[in-house]
Amino acid sequence: MSGTSEGPMGRAGTAHGVGSSEVTQCDHQISRLSELREYRAAFAASALPMAVVDHHGRIVRPNGALGELLGADPASLTGRPAADLVGLSSDSPTWRAYTEVLRGSRPRLRYTRRLAHADGRPLWAEVTVVPMSGQDTGRGRALLSVADVSDRRELRERLRHLRMHDPVTRLPNRTLFFERLTAALEDPPFQDGSSPRPGRIGLCYLDIDGFKAVNDTLGHRTGDRLLAAVAERLTDCAEAGGRRAGGHLVARLGGDEFAILVEGSSGTHQLTDLARTVLSALQRPFDVAGHRLSVSASIGVVERASAGTSATALMQAADTTLYWAKADGRSRWTLFDPERNAHRMTRQALSSTLRPAVERGEFTLEYQPLVGMADEVVRGVEALVRWNHPRFGLLAPSRFVPIAEEDGTIVQLGRWVLRTACRQARRWQLGHPDEPALFISVNVAVRQLWDSDLVADVAEILAETGLAPGLLQLELTESAVMGSSGRPLRVLQALSDMGVRIAIDDFGTGYSNLAYLSRLPVSVLKLDGSFVSGFRYEDGAHPSPADETIVEAMVQLAHRLGLTVTAECVETSGQAERLRRIGCDTGQGWLYSRAVAPERIAELIGTRPAGN
Repeated sequence: MSGTSEGPMGRAGTAHGVGSSEVTQCDHQISRLSELREYRAAFAASALPMAVVDHHGRIVRPNGALGELLGADPASLTGRPAADLVGLSSDSPTWRAYTEVLRGSRPRLRYTRRLAHADGRPLWAEVTVVPMSGQDTGRGRALLSVADVSDRRELRERLRHLRMHDPVTRLPNRTLFFERLTAALEDPPFQDGSSPRPGRIGLCYLDIDGFKAVNDTLGHRTGDRLLAAVAERLTDCAEAGGRRAGGHLVARLGGDEFAILVEGSSGTHQLTDLARTVLSALQRPFDVAGHRLSVSASIGVVERASAGTSATALMQAADTTLYWAKADGRSRWTLFDPERNAHRMTRQALSSTLRPAVERGEFTLEYQPLVGMADEVVRGVEALVRWNHPRFGLLAPSRFVPIAEEDGTIVQLGRWVLRTACRQARRWQLGHPDEPALFISVNVAVRQLWDSDLVADVAEILAETGLAPGLLQLELTESAVMGSSGRPLRVLQALSDMGVRIAIDDFGTGYSNLAYLSRLPVSVLKLDGSFVSGFRYEDGAHPSPADETIVEAMVQLAHRLGLTVTAECVETSGQAERLRRIGCDTGQGWLYSRAVAPERIAELIGTRPAGN
């Protein structure tokens, strides 16, 4: 016998020729089969509808919950395409993602679909498809599950509704309105007809005239009830209009502001008809909380092609047009006017650059002669400001002075004009020492009397330039001077005491309080140009006695009060002759000269201008 020892089972560690590694592998297989049976038992008993799908997309193994959901015997589902049962092929992106999961190139697909339960009730389902791995699952298989998310979706929709609707009127709010408007503009419909054209969109933007008074006098609760009643009438108007053409959305944008959005508008006429209907509906009295209330609305109407516009541009146009409706007198609708809007935009552009323009020195002065009517010799000049705008060119005062008066820039601009004009008048005086010095006339806005120390400014500028006070004339409009009291009157009196002449410009166009005129520190009346332009010959040979009588009466009145009279807009020799006969002191107009550069005025000193 050899020295090798063998046990009763043969060689050590073996039994009937089976090694230890084979025993271990067998144990693992038994364990995996046991786990697989447990998984399958859990799969079959799960309340979550599920199915195993092969790489062709056919159901290999459905569970009972899926059969119950679809109202079918689970066994009858085997072999059927899963896509047909749960809407996987309803759109191209979902179908592509599904096939990628089956190929194993995508880790997961999850989407929500509206399905029908076996009992007929609608069901919102979250469908999930994930690849399955492992030898026991087979090649290219996937697990499909269907979760009922109807309650969750209903809660989300309820919360969205609360977030997107106004609690007072129950109308869509600003958020939902802009969401709908943006969607309409991003994907505008094409209108039907023999000649299809791009879709159009319209908007009626309105607010309630006098609503604040209701809130202030009757309280916010009554105000809220009024808003709800207004919303109801607006909805009725929109529904009536919507039946004729297009879909209408009524929204409360905040406060007493509402909007009616018309998608697929048939044209401007549809929007204006709707605006008329709304005005008529809102003008009927409201019975609210025991009160009979009468209100009206101002409506801005915009209608345009959907393509090429944006929600921001449309709302800006609507807001501008609503402002026009209110400015035009309220209780009306106003249609957006591109030309009027361009003027507004130009005005806005001027307003935003006016103050920096003064600082950059973009302004210049021209001067128009004031001529003695008796001898037609230049006695003085009026300084007229111009704006050398880098974008709009040379602008007349009418384009920017009203803006300067509104925003207060007129104080800074007026001070510059006064200093420049006085400095130029002094130059003429020094350059022509043998001729009578020209007086300089400068326009002053009423805001300069209130918002600046005009007396100190004038005194400083006269001292700085060396111009005598008697050679400065300040012009104020009749409406600014008549009825002045308090600070304006004290300023005028102080300037007059200084020796500065005060002239009333455009005299005869205001309310002409003649009794008050005698108490003002005024030296000159400038007759409005309409009186001179009104001179006419009724039969081609004889002057109208009425026109001449009116002008003559004003001249005589001024002379009796110790005032001199300047006639504006003198354009013909016939007008000049009649003014001279009436007794007018000086004249100004194109007959003598337009407004010109200071160099041209220097040439006219001591001469009789022949017109320019």
